[in-house]
Amino acid sequence: MSQSIQQFLPLIIIFAIFYFILIRPQQQRQKKHKEMLDSLKVGDKVITIGGIYGIIREIKGDVFTLEVSKDVKINTTRNAIGSKREN
Repeated sequence: MSQSIQQFLPLIIIFAIFYFILIRPQQQRQKKHKEMLDSLKVGDKVITIGGIYGIIREIKGDVFTLEVSKDVKINTTRNAIGSKREN
């Protein structure tokens, strides 16, 4: 019995290392990004994943209308928002 545990111990250690170095931080980033997406409101300045800067002018479900320039508006999905600008 103890010999079989010794055989699997390196695999268990490798999995634990992968979990704490790769999996857990990625889950935390995803959670923060989801919280940011859920907190977006009209008037927030955002940057899309594609690098387009805009201001949210309208929200209809998962579709955001962004004003990217004066009188230039585009529609994008909620998941296309990469980050929120602070300025």
